[in-house]
Amino acid sequence: MLFNSLDFAIFFVVFFIIYWLILKNSKKNQNLFILFSSYIFYGWWDWRFLSLIALSTIIDFTLGQLLSVSRSHKKFILSLSIVSNLGILVLFKYFNFFIDSLKALNPTMFDEGFSTLNVILPVGISFYTFQTLSYSIDIYNKKIDPEQNFIAFAAFVSFFPQLVAGPIERASHLLPQFMVKRVFSYSKSVEGIRQMLWGFFKKVVIADNCAHFVNIIFENYNDYSGAVLITGAILFAFQIYGDFSGYSDIAIGLSKILGFDLMKNFAFPYFSRDIAEFWRRWHISLSTWFRDYLYIPLGGSRVSILLQIRNTFIIFIVSGFWHGANWTFIVWGLIHACMYLPLLLFKSNRKNVEFDKSLNLFSTLINSVKMLSTFCLVTIAWIFFRSANIAEAWSYLDRVSTFNENYFVFDPDLITLRFVFTISFIFLGIYSEWLSRELNYGLEWVKAKSNYSQYVIYTFLAILIFVYSSSESEFIYFQF
Repeated sequence: MLFNSLDFAIFFVVFFIIYWLILKNSKKNQNLFILFSSYIFYGWWDWRFLSLIALSTIIDFTLGQLLSVSRSHKKFILSLSIVSNLGILVLFKYFNFFIDSLKALNPTMFDEGFSTLNVILPVGISFYTFQTLSYSIDIYNKKIDPEQNFIAFAAFVSFFPQLVAGPIERASHLLPQFMVKRVFSYSKSVEGIRQMLWGFFKKVVIADNCAHFVNIIFENYNDYSGAVLITGAILFAFQIYGDFSGYSDIAIGLSKILGFDLMKNFAFPYFSRDIAEFWRRWHISLSTWFRDYLYIPLGGSRVSILLQIRNTFIIFIVSGFWHGANWTFIVWGLIHACMYLPLLLFKSNRKNVEFDKSLNLFSTLINSVKMLSTFCLVTIAWIFFRSANIAEAWSYLDRVSTFNENYFVFDPDLITLRFVFTISFIFLGIYSEWLSRELNYGLEWVKAKSNYSQYVIYTFLAILIFVYSSSESEFIYFQF
């Protein structure tokens, strides 16, 4: 069930009425209804997926209880959680990748009759797997106590606003919110609707329009000039940002309406002045997950510089592999590791943390150059993320870097009214997010305007969303 679909609109209206009008006085019944509705939401794609999320829920709830009472077998119990969670993930997401890679290295390794598995990748499996896995690890490290209420825990695992594409929540933050009485808040709901509006604008108006041209350019890159290919890469940068951060805004906004607070997942990453800052602002729930559960256990930055380099490459490569079973994602992560390395060696990876509030013209120009440079580096890496395989990515980059007399020729078939509008929408999004860069999301600056100005802006965005919502398109990160 897609957020940008009529099915979901009907689903949520019915859910809202039952949740806030019929069950408002019972926390227990609200949690049970969230669980029931979340399973309907998730099973809408394929009811068979429900068995996997139910299995992960039961395993980690049970092992969590055992971790709290065991004194001598904690490591073994934690190992069971790690093996079971990652085992399910590897089987459905990476098994065929490993087999195909081994076959490529040694064609005689397997019998002729040996074949890969014909399995469907469950939607959002990487997200809820990491969410349940962190629960067990936190209990082992005595950061949290195990949840005794199975319904609350199951609702935490399957919470439909963030189930299929995050944010990847921690039990220490989200789970306690299921244990307190929730009271409807008009102001919080209005805030949630405002954030959802911005999320839908980024997804439907920016990302989906960018996708139209990105698909044409990347699928026919041999037919276009270098300038067109550069344009395609830039459009993909805004497509994936609008698509993924748009989902996060919708999820956070929905949760606010239901009385929940989710963690911030994006903090205007394309305004970053270096790669380190980019990763502090992009997919925050994943980057902090890897920091807390992989980087720090490996020694983090408390070890020698050689081990810091090792840890950095491990984090970025694993992060790339998390995104998909394709060498393109691994290379994408490797590229980011290489771009991060100079910052680590010169100990400048914490230089840019907060936005520069100086109005000095020189510092503004310097920051602008840094932002543009970082965006260019990120965009180059996105080419590998978007390409079907390594060969296509290299071929795409080769055509971009090869100058000829037709380099700046732009196919007139691409210069349509839709293209002009798409570019305009991108600049509108950039401008709005720049005004909100020290706030939580891109439309928050509007709250300081008069009521009349607010209504005009909201109506304008709503009309654009309605005009461009004729077709339902999946969010990119559903495949991860």
